[in-house]
Amino acid sequence: MTAEPTHRVLVVGGGPAGLMAAELLSAAGVAVDLFDAMPSVGRKFLLAGRGGLNLSHSEPLARFLSRFGPHCNDVSSAIQAFNAEQLQAWARSLGVLTFVGSSGRIFPNEMKASPLLRAWLQRLRQPEQGQPVKFHLRHRWVGWADRGDETGLELRFLTPQGPALASGDAVLLALGGASWARLGSDGLWVDQVEARGVAVSPLRPSNCGFDVAPAWSPYFGQRFAGQALKTVAFTVTDVQGQTQRQQGEFVVTRSGFEGSLVYAFSRQLRDQIDATGQANFVLDLLPDLSLQRVQAEISHPRGSRSLANHLKSRLSLVGVKLALLHECLGPQRMHQAGELAPAIKALPMSFGATRPLDEAISTAGGVRFEGLDSRLMAKSCPGLFCAGEMLDWEAPTGGYLLTASLATGRQAAAGILDFLEQKKTGRSSAVGKQASDIAAARLCDEKGVDGP
Repeated sequence: MTAEPTHRVLVVGGGPAGLMAAELLSAAGVAVDLFDAMPSVGRKFLLAGRGGLNLSHSEPLARFLSRFGPHCNDVSSAIQAFNAEQLQAWARSLGVLTFVGSSGRIFPNEMKASPLLRAWLQRLRQPEQGQPVKFHLRHRWVGWADRGDETGLELRFLTPQGPALASGDAVLLALGGASWARLGSDGLWVDQVEARGVAVSPLRPSNCGFDVAPAWSPYFGQRFAGQALKTVAFTVTDVQGQTQRQQGEFVVTRSGFEGSLVYAFSRQLRDQIDATGQANFVLDLLPDLSLQRVQAEISHPRGSRSLANHLKSRLSLVGVKLALLHECLGPQRMHQAGELAPAIKALPMSFGATRPLDEAISTAGGVRFEGLDSRLMAKSCPGLFCAGEMLDWEAPTGGYLLTASLATGRQAAAGILDFLEQKKTGRSSAVGKQASDIAAARLCDEKGVDGP
């Protein structure tokens, strides 16, 4: 028989961070009430899984952490405690097997988010041990209710039945960023968090598209929007003067570019725009060929063939790549041999703006780590914890976003357990981490797999 819980924790936000925290808290015997503004939880998680759910990445930990740029130290402890291998073990405990793709990315065998989410919610609602999580859907958090005590951890919600209040021994906010508002992440929490003295960095787009400057011609924007530029290389020099080059692919839009290779540089490009009003980069349309080889092929006699047919025959340069050259160089420069080859290998381009925040895959900015202790509790408001994408970190796509969201949810759960023990005994200890580790191991033991 499950023991009666002695503590109650409110979790606001039903994304990966909130669900992970709720799982470990409930497994440790805490009564958890989870609130979400939407009719169901995990909506952005499900959307991410439509094209194959990228859970994490198998690269070495140091390289993995470097993807978080200036915030790598802020998330390192969480990710070291719940890295890619431990994430895979957790997925196996839910009956979801994973594999490592040729790129090093980790996916569930079924390449879908829905089977994992169904198993996860089943375990949260009907755990073999611990307390079932109580879900409160269509509950939009709108602020604090003043109980007149030193913490004020009573929350106000708007529901279909009208206003509602809820209070607990601790509160975890896992409200996401401000992209894809229709899925629940609207960033409206900023004012309410700042009202409790918690510092928040401005929310900005990350893993986003950009608008080129100058703008596309109407013909190019309409004719080639949606077409992929494959096997190209980006070279970007950031505001600190560091130059990076990476090969990959991206997609032309009506106003610029978006896609994985652009997302990989979104922080550097966005920061350039913020600093100077423009982000410059160089595009290599044929990264597998040297400049000398390209020059030689262009200089080869073409007889009566058109330039387009010549470039197709000698360099396989066709379609959107050829059209982009025309767009950037114009017809006169296209026929100047001294300019064409260097442009193919190093086409200078510029972005003038990011796409709107709500279009971005993820969000930069958020609750600043300086205002949180090592447990992810707000220094200005004891008992208030934050986790997931609403924290001030960012990373490229490739499994990094989901891993960090889950890991910080787990870190916050451990912090809450430690805080509750401190309230009970009057002293802080390692009980939070111990309890969360025990809970995590128990969850894995239920399925007979190796735990973290």
